[in-house]
Amino acid sequence: MNAELPVVEVGPVAHGGHCVARLDGQVVFVRHALPGERVRIAITERTKRFLRADAVEVLEAAPDRVTPPCPFAGTCGGCDFQHVSPEGQRRLLGQVVREQLQRLAGLEWDVEVEAVQPEGLGWRTRVTYAVDESGRAGLRRHRDHAVVPIDRCRIAHPDAPPVPAARWDGGPVESVISSTGERVLVTDAEVPGDLGPVHGVVGRDGEVRAGSGTLHETVHGRTFHVSGSGFWQVHPRAAETLVDAVLVGAQVQPGDRVLDLYAGAGLFSAFLAEAAGPRGEVVSVEGARSGHEDARVNLAEFEQATVQRAPVEKALARGWLGGSADVVVLDPPRAGAKNAVAPIAALGARTVVYVACDPAALARDLKTFIEHGYDVRSVRAFALFPMTHHVECVAVLAPAER
Repeated sequence: MNAELPVVEVGPVAHGGHCVARLDGQVVFVRHALPGERVRIAITERTKRFLRADAVEVLEAAPDRVTPPCPFAGTCGGCDFQHVSPEGQRRLLGQVVREQLQRLAGLEWDVEVEAVQPEGLGWRTRVTYAVDESGRAGLRRHRDHAVVPIDRCRIAHPDAPPVPAARWDGGPVESVISSTGERVLVTDAEVPGDLGPVHGVVGRDGEVRAGSGTLHETVHGRTFHVSGSGFWQVHPRAAETLVDAVLVGAQVQPGDRVLDLYAGAGLFSAFLAEAAGPRGEVVSVEGARSGHEDARVNLAEFEQATVQRAPVEKALARGWLGGSADVVVLDPPRAGAKNAVAPIAALGARTVVYVACDPAALARDLKTFIEHGYDVRSVRAFALFPMTHHVECVAVLAPAER
């Protein structure tokens, strides 16, 4: 190892899969390290405000450090925490969520990240591979367009189409497997013939190219129709885990009027409609065409459910969702709900349940909810993306007691 490379004492974990250190007074974001370690680093990026670096030699290891189970750890950018035990990963994620809530929302909340099995390898049901100039499939380096060819992705579901095993005439190629065992490829490339049985091939524009482009997912005995290119949670137990958390938080009563915003294929809407009953009303709102069409199929049996295709912010601004609701559930994209928060708060719902895949966006939006008269009642976090820095949160809010 190059002894001329600098050595740093590693500080706390930060949002994004790295830890914070200092080198000659300058902040360094270090990947592949752990808090409390002493490591030798290679600088990968310099800016005026901070440096980025990789830990290339561990001089003093933390107790949670393990040997990465994947030979591509450190070169592939798909995983952040292959070098950390599962328990250690959850502790790091909990620290990140707590820090984001405190710094961005002013909330002191002791969040413990809950384990969901499987929590190591072989869980990811949707993986998008890049393809290099020679036709080899792989994953991109961290913050780089360069493709790292791999033999297989260790966190990918073992029954998913083995995209890296074949040569491709272009990419990207998304490999998908449903909870019912249906296998779909989403790609504009020609599909090689040695991938085993494939249920369907869908173009990146959503058009079905071969077979059936529809997958079927089961959650608590209910079957959902999902377009192969549409959104669905990537962990096998994510859907049921989040449905349970949403229902516990929402406490929907028979006859309630419920809004399910950024509803996708209608996963939450179906269970919310069951809880609201025939005297209730559920409005399921999704902007993407594929998700909207899926939701129309999945909610067809519920007379009390209405499916609207519209951007959530637009639907709220134009009054398409009515002026009030008893319960609001929202599951916005990674950037958060942003301008939708104030109009949601204006609806006066007794309960708002916010499902978030980014703790920073969640914290910013919770601050806005608080400014508009809501209090945070609970925050739960789930390890639904093992080996990565991503974490799913479910926050429950209610009008502040004055």
